[in-house]
Amino acid sequence: MNSFLARKPRRILSDRKFPKASRSLLPAIFLSLVLLSRLSAFGQAELPSQAGLVHFGDLIEVDVVGSFEHDWRGSLTPEGFLDGLISLENQIYALCRSEQDLSLAIQTELSKTLRDPKVAVRILDRSNRAVAFLNGAVKVPQRFQIKRPIYLNEMLTLSGGITDRSSGEVSVFRPANLSCTEPPKIGESEFVKASQPVGAERTIIKIVAILRGDPSANPRILSGDIVTVVEALPVYVIGGVNAPQQIPLRNELTLSRAIAMAGGLAKEANSSITVFRRGGSGTELITVDVLKIAAGQADDPVLKPFDIVDVPQKGKAVRVRPPVIDNGGSNSATLANLPLRIIE
Repeated sequence: MNSFLARKPRRILSDRKFPKASRSLLPAIFLSLVLLSRLSAFGQAELPSQAGLVHFGDLIEVDVVGSFEHDWRGSLTPEGFLDGLISLENQIYALCRSEQDLSLAIQTELSKTLRDPKVAVRILDRSNRAVAFLNGAVKVPQRFQIKRPIYLNEMLTLSGGITDRSSGEVSVFRPANLSCTEPPKIGESEFVKASQPVGAERTIIKIVAILRGDPSANPRILSGDIVTVVEALPVYVIGGVNAPQQIPLRNELTLSRAIAMAGGLAKEANSSITVFRRGGSGTELITVDVLKIAAGQADDPVLKPFDIVDVPQKGKAVRVRPPVIDNGGSNSATLANLPLRIIE
């Protein structure tokens, strides 16, 4: 048994997919994200900002020169119209429109009753706009109040980079009507919402594409976006191993490899191992002897997400029920409680 324990981890260490090798690349991945964020900032900083467009939560002022009775200050209705501006014949739709565009629209309406009105529209307060979120497999999940253009790779860099729990994918969820882009000038008063009319959008991006510098893998992040670095589903190795731990399940993982990744069997370990596998009808118990696996006398089972590998210890009772696993919480904490960072 001792010779098996001494040899097995070394064979696993030479495997190209061994996660320690992946963890050793994390500094290089972080540096790549930093460099890519600098390049994207250099090449894309001149793109128009959404900050000058009206969003939900903005405090807006309408000043009609020489006519106090038509002045107004307020916010938007849930439908996106100026809320309470009753001096006009028609409601003014303001969501995702610029201050200049709104000034012209209100002037057009007021010209029905006033001679040559002059209108100035200003966004007084932008602090109540929807924030963007970054959570999941990053070192520092955060909320972002966006006041200038920001792209995905810069956001990842500001959050300390991606952790080794990543599944290799990033999800960008964009709710409807919470963000705006610069309107194309199709006509004097036309505008466009960032979200599609049918509602929210979700985009899945491969991390390898981000590291390659693929422009399509580095989207602009807008107010209200929820960015999640997807965490790989875990398996747990507990009991008589040298380093009990949660292991991200990215590729096919066998029982013997999982034990090696957890530091190998400890001195007091028993070679007969139990795998607890939860299913729809209950918990299945799989018992395997690692010495028989090493000798080629038993199959090396492939683990599934949320499997619990329990290595018994000599002198202790064998567990017959699955333990309650405490993984120490998740980066996917309550979004509203995440620290806020202002991008300006």
